[in-house]
Amino acid sequence: MNQRTTHEPSPKLHLPDDPPQAVNPSPLADPPAQKGLLGRLALASGVGTALEFYDFALYATATSLVFNKVFFVVDDPWFGTFLGFVTFAVGFLMAPIGAVVFGHLGDRIGRRNTLIATFTLMGGATLLMGLLPSHATIGVAAPLLLLFLRLVHGVARGGEVGGAALIAIEQAPAKHRGLYGSFVTLGSPVGAGLANLSFLLILLLPNEAVIGWAWRIPFLLGGLVLVVGLVTRLHVDETPVFKQLQSERKVAKRPVADVLGHSWGRVLGAAGVMFGFNAFQYVLFTFLLSFGSEPVAQHGLGLARNALVTGTLLGCLGHAIAIAVASVLSDRVGRKPVILTGAIGLALYAFPMFSLFTAGSASEAAAAIVIGLTLAGIMFGPMLTWFAQLFAPAQRYTGIGLGFQIGAALGGGFSPLIANRLLAATGTTVSISIFLVAAMVLSLVCIVVLPEQHASSRADDASQRDGGYNHDL
Repeated sequence: MNQRTTHEPSPKLHLPDDPPQAVNPSPLADPPAQKGLLGRLALASGVGTALEFYDFALYATATSLVFNKVFFVVDDPWFGTFLGFVTFAVGFLMAPIGAVVFGHLGDRIGRRNTLIATFTLMGGATLLMGLLPSHATIGVAAPLLLLFLRLVHGVARGGEVGGAALIAIEQAPAKHRGLYGSFVTLGSPVGAGLANLSFLLILLLPNEAVIGWAWRIPFLLGGLVLVVGLVTRLHVDETPVFKQLQSERKVAKRPVADVLGHSWGRVLGAAGVMFGFNAFQYVLFTFLLSFGSEPVAQHGLGLARNALVTGTLLGCLGHAIAIAVASVLSDRVGRKPVILTGAIGLALYAFPMFSLFTAGSASEAAAAIVIGLTLAGIMFGPMLTWFAQLFAPAQRYTGIGLGFQIGAALGGGFSPLIANRLLAATGTTVSISIFLVAAMVLSLVCIVVLPEQHASSRADDASQRDGGYNHDL
């Protein structure tokens, strides 16, 4: 007779500092202190995410401000911007494919080597974008080549975030997992901030120079980030968790099949969390720039581009501060309360954001962006640490990648397109606010349904005593 109680224990975290199990004692305690390890982990895990968001923010900014004059040259500039957003979305759509490919490799051959491959592909694609001939030079081949590079970058992006998170989190002491996870999430505002800063400097030049050649400079600078990132990642060891899986011969043979077979509910839940977050974030990062800077006759507000980019840059600072505070706080009170707070804040802000943004001045529009990105930082800070603790170690790279990238593709990839078309169809931002609230409601439901995995929770203590791993959502 089955003696199992009706209360299922929460999943075993299986991170390097977990206590020994009754049947299979683990040789790993807290990772041993190594001189300079914290700094190397912060740089190695964060630099890839910084490059990823540098490229995406750079591409989003360029799409909003110049690509409709360089690559997507059509009679209607607003529709040219829309075509740019289509290629922006394509990069997102390729990411789940990358999550499958590189998730398999990350769970089969290791986190470190897989991350080196994803980083090289991302950096190379960014660099080559800055070298592409324009539509005026080679015609329709120009946007087609740009689309190809977006495909490459999107696939590589799919394997980046999950692996970078594991490089940090799987080497973190239990009481600081949220802090270590923030090394990766901080890459978002750092990369986006650098992208906006570079474009802010470029926009000081005459408009003809910006469109003619200066827009290329920020993309070419991605090559420097590539060199720094590769050198750093080559000096970071494989994680103790994966080494243990290898030593115990527990490396998954079919990680994608395993995670979809045992933890598909958690993959969908994580995707739902990411959907609303990304929908809101990329309206802030991308759509508001085009909406604010386009002339009034072309559905825009006619605000100064420099002011909007400055607002986004300040928003990245608020985003970074919120991520750091939220991540540290999550080590004390748990991941879910912090993430819920940020999600509720974003949902409540959807209507006031557009009221402030359309109030009439560039400073008010910039303030709307700053407030939104700060709220998004509260939600995003502990998110990757929470996702990592939802999946078994042998399928963790794949699980995080699929959940994160499916939600990002559907939410972030399409939200600028949806906002663009809603405004064109209705002539009002109310429809966009309704869309954002609906997206955040989905995220809130998924946050509530997914289990808390904070290491100090009673449920986790129970799972440690049980020594098992519950795959049910």
